Amino acid sequence: MSLLPRSFDIKPGEKFDVIIIGMGPAAYSAALYSARYMLKTLVIGETPGGQLTEAGEVDDYLGLIGIQAADMIKVFNKHIEKYNVPAIMDTVESFRKEGDEYIVKTKRRGEFKADSIIVTVGVKRRKLNVPGEAEFTGRGVSYCSVCDAPLFKNRPVVVVGGGDSALEGAELLSRYATKVYVVHRRDEFKAQPIYVESVKQKPNVEFILNSTVKEIKGDKLVRKAIVQNLKTGETRELDVNGVFVEIGFEPPTDFARQNGLEVDNNGYIKVDEWMKTNLEGVFAAGDCTGMWLGFRQVITSAAQGAVAARGSFTYLTEKKRKK
Repeated sequence: MSLLPRSFDIKPGEKFDVIIIGMGPAAYSAALYSARYMLKTLVIGETPGGQLTEAGEVDDYLGLIGIQAADMIKVFNKHIEKYNVPAIMDTVESFRKEGDEYIVKTKRRGEFKADSIIVTVGVKRRKLNVPGEAEFTGRGVSYCSVCDAPLFKNRPVVVVGGGDSALEGAELLSRYATKVYVVHRRDEFKAQPIYVESVKQKPNVEFILNSTVKEIKGDKLVRKAIVQNLKTGETRELDVNGVFVEIGFEPPTDFARQNGLEVDNNGYIKVDEWMKTNLEGVFAAGDCTGMWLGFRQVITSAAQGAVAARGSFTYLTEKKRKK
């Protein structure tokens, strides 16, 4: 099985019932359910798996025990291939409505038509951009404490950040790790005080404030994190096996607004319980939405993708009845 989805013979200008923008778990799930609803479906995305490519072992998706992220993506590809769903690796620049249908414009493959759209563009995790981060992503560097905490049982780790996700992550990791260092660039936290106080009570948690991680070192796996005090300039070498980067997300605000999608106060796409957006026939799913904010999981993205496909199917069915 390949990480790359089958594109089939898709021609510019071709018309589909549903076009799914994105290629993460929400997109695959939406594609599967759309196909099972007998909708002519096209997936357009930049990277098979989306943020899942940054993960190592995934052990919180029901039925796929301890699967590697790359293998999980292959399984997702195989499943939509069973239903002959084509997928194109390209960037969607915009979509617009013309008459009764949407025109989806891509960067390289031209334009495609659809009666309904499901947006699953995800988010971008903010990164440290320090030496070793990219090299050890999936090999000790993680961007999801909730996802990966159990994988670091009886190991020392670092959590970087000062918001709710960082402190929640530190609290969870304290139950598994032998030692948790919380590195924060300020001496005050943005996190809710109740989270901060809870973590302070943990005997195996140490706060390293006014500091940043400057480098991550290791061999095949993470072995050390180099931390620098921003006030004194002094550095400290921490012997750790995990670095959890919890410094927030960059929601797809620009993409959403450019295409007329309403966003919430945090910049995420607004949806209702059926994943409807403010645009008729346009749905959204996964991390790009404001649904279940703060609990970003493969399984929740997949659930939203399935619901969005159901919403799209219902919309198209009612649309046909009115003709």
